Amino acid sequence: MNTEHDTPLSWEEFERVEMRVGTILEVHDFPEARKPAYQLIIDFGTEIGIKKSSAQITKRYQKEDLLHRQIVAVVNFPKKQIGKFFSECLVLGSVGTEGGIVLLSPDFKVENGLRIG
Repeated sequence: MNTEHDTPLSWEEFERVEMRVGTILEVHDFPEARKPAYQLIIDFGTEIGIKKSSAQITKRYQKEDLLHRQIVAVVNFPKKQIGKFFSECLVLGSVGTEGGIVLLSPDFKVENGLRIG
């Protein structure tokens, strides 16, 4: 059976995906979202700056648990409009066995903007 998972990416394609470490500065409820979500304000360092994201992570995370937490996000996708909010990056996580997203994050505090690759 041939699926999209069977088609390997080229190294050049992978290098185009900019995954960076950022620190969550602010977390807000997002009642306008279709599925439960938070609005995040994330600092990616001086080169990239501050970006906003909508993240459907309310099942496993409380707002206060997210503040000052470092996460990994893709920062070079086009902006996506969700209601009146523009999501500027994609926060990465995996779907947990009990549902809900488990965020990807570095084991140790690192510099904001550090590239993953």
